[in-house]
Amino acid sequence: MRHRGVTPIPPASSEEAEEEMRQAREDARCIWERALPLWELLDEKETKETKALFGISQVTDATLKRFGVRYLRTARSLVFPWFSPQDASLKGLKLLRVEKKGGTITYVEETLPRFDSYRNLFGLPLIGRRDTELVLTGWELDALALHQAAGVASLALPRGASCLPPTLLPYLEQFKRITLWLGEDLRSWEAAKLFARKLSLKRCSLVRPGNLQPRPLEALNQGLNVTKILRSALLASHKSIISFRQLREEVFGELVNTEQVSGVKWARFPELNKLLKGHRRGELTIFTGPTGSGKTTFISEYALDLCMQGVCTLWGSFEINNVRLAKIMLTQFARRRLEDQLELYDEWADRFEELPLYFMTFHGQQNIKTVIDTMQHAVYMYDITHVVVDNLQFMMGHEHLSMDRLAAQDFIVGAFRKFATDNTCHITLIIHPRKEDDEKELQTASIFGSAKASQEADNVLILQDRKLVTGPGKRYLQVSKNRFDGDVGIFPLEFSKASLSFSSSKSKVRLKKMKEEKEILANKIVEGGSGASKKP
Repeated sequence: MRHRGVTPIPPASSEEAEEEMRQAREDARCIWERALPLWELLDEKETKETKALFGISQVTDATLKRFGVRYLRTARSLVFPWFSPQDASLKGLKLLRVEKKGGTITYVEETLPRFDSYRNLFGLPLIGRRDTELVLTGWELDALALHQAAGVASLALPRGASCLPPTLLPYLEQFKRITLWLGEDLRSWEAAKLFARKLSLKRCSLVRPGNLQPRPLEALNQGLNVTKILRSALLASHKSIISFRQLREEVFGELVNTEQVSGVKWARFPELNKLLKGHRRGELTIFTGPTGSGKTTFISEYALDLCMQGVCTLWGSFEINNVRLAKIMLTQFARRRLEDQLELYDEWADRFEELPLYFMTFHGQQNIKTVIDTMQHAVYMYDITHVVVDNLQFMMGHEHLSMDRLAAQDFIVGAFRKFATDNTCHITLIIHPRKEDDEKELQTASIFGSAKASQEADNVLILQDRKLVTGPGKRYLQVSKNRFDGDVGIFPLEFSKASLSFSSSKSKVRLKKMKEEKEILANKIVEGGSGASKKP
C-alpha cells in the first residue's frame, strides 16, 4: 500500500502510531460513557431543541437508537461511534457540533483518532451478509435519513466527499450495486464520479445534485420521495460516444450552479478569483517568473490556500527539499515567524498535520514515467485533486539526452495534459522562462521551449518582478491566458517577509481586467500610434 514516491507529513514511527491509537481509544471510551442517547435526556424541550439545531427533527428515536447516535451535553455535540466489524469494540468517535455566525450555520467535525487514522464506515455493523445493494453517503446524518426514508442499507464515508481510502474497499466488495449520493453541491458530484472509478463503474449509480434532489437529510425534511430519487440515479458507466440527451441534465446542472462550476475560490487571493473565477479539476496551469522572483514561495501559498479548503494536494518539489518547502508552508499557514515563537510550534504543527497534503520524495532530475506513476498512485490512494510540479526543467533528465530538448519538453507537457484530463486532476506546472532582457516584462511567449506548453495550458500565470504604476520594484501576478471564460489581467502582490506571504490587502489592490479580444485590439491601437489611454 505504500509507494516510495509519496509520503504524508510527518511520517510517524509505528510505536508512536500505536501509542496514539491506544490513547485515542481510551479518550473515545471516556467520551462515549459520558454521552447520552438523545431520547434519554430528562428535559423533552432540550431534546426537541437539540434535534432542531442539527436539522434532525424528522429523524425518529428508533433510527438514532439503531445507529447508536448519542449526545454529549458539555460539548453540545452529536456523537457517532466507530465499532469494529469483527468484535463490535469501540475503535473511535466522530463529534459533530453546530456553529452559528450571523445567519450562517456551519457543522464542525472532530474525530478520535485524528482524521488521517479515522477509517469508520458509519453504519457498517448494521449491514447483513446478504445485502447486495448499498447507498454510499458523505455524512452520517444522511445515512440516518436514507435508512429511515427508504429502508435501504446505507453507509457514510469517514471524510465525506474529500476521499475514499482504499483500506475501506474490501468492506464494499459484497455489493453488486452501489448508489453514490454524497451531497448537494458540484464538488460532491465530481467526487462521486471519481469514487465510482475505484468501486468499478459497472456497479455504480450516481444521484445528481439539484433543487429536487438535495442531500438525503434535506430530502427527508422536505418530505420528498427518497426512493424515487434513488431510482432515478444515473449509471456511472457509458459508451465512448454519447448523445446530447445523455448530457442534457449535466449541462442544465452547470447552468444552474454557475458559481460552483467556477471551482474552489481562493481565500487569500480574492483578485485571482475575479480573473480565473476559481480552481477547477482537470485543468493544466502553467506558472512562470524570473529567477529569484519568488515563484516557489508564491505557488506554495497558492496551493496551501486551496489545501486549507479541503483540496487534496500533492507536491512534487524537485528544486528545493521537502523539509525546506514544509517550513515555508508552515510559516505561511501560521502567518508568523515561528523561529521567534518556538513555544507555538507544536500547536501550529498539529493543525498543519490535519491538512490533506502529501509530498513526492524525489529531488533533482527525475524520469517523467516515474513521476507520472507516482501521481497515479497518489490519486488512487489519497484522492489527490491538485498536483504541483516544481519544475518542468527537472523532468528533462538523462533519458532525454538523445532527444531534441524541445521535443522532450513537448512530450512531458503532453503527458501532464493527458494525466489532468484522464484523472480529473488539476496540475500546476512551474516552467522557467527563457533568457531575455532584464528590462523587459515577461510574456506568454517568454515560457521556455516551444509554443506547446502555452497551447496545452488552460491557464497561464506570470509572476512579474518589474516596476508598476503603483510604485517601484513591485511584484505582480499576470493572468495571460484563461480558457474558462477569457478574462485576463494583472494585480499587484505585497510580500511579507515575516510570514512569507504574498496575500495582498484589498484596499491597495488595483485590478486590471479585460477580455483577450480587447487586449489584442488595444495592442493593435498602440502599435498604430494612437494615443489610447488605459483605464484601470
